[in-house]
Amino acid sequence: MKQKVIVMGFILFIFTAVAAFSNTEFERLDNSVFQNPHRPGAVFDHDNHNEMAEIDDCAVCHHVYEDKILLEDESSEDSPCSECHFQKGTQENSIPLSAAYHKRCKSCHFEANKGPVLCGECHIKQ
Repeated sequence: MKQKVIVMGFILFIFTAVAAFSNTEFERLDNSVFQNPHRPGAVFDHDNHNEMAEIDDCAVCHHVYEDKILLEDESSEDSPCSECHFQKGTQENSIPLSAAYHKRCKSCHFEANKGPVLCGECHIKQ
């Protein structure tokens, strides 16, 4: 009888966890700057990502360039990517916003041989 209660409690726990997770709102990258986004914003939990990737230096992702030269020890963490990267490349910054996101994220994931690299792995529909 005691085993039956434990099993039933475990099953109830699993169903509760699945229900809670399915109603969870994912943290997403803001894609409102795109006129006609083809996919939802990428799911991205900033703090969890940096903890798992052991990233302490914000400039690893939030870089700053001046005259196409990387400024060491400078960070753009308080600015959105769209402040420098536009929907289309410009003379000042030839890397369009979507390419900047994809290049920054995917190149690191390929280097580390970890993390998502396919469209549907980041751009998850709810």
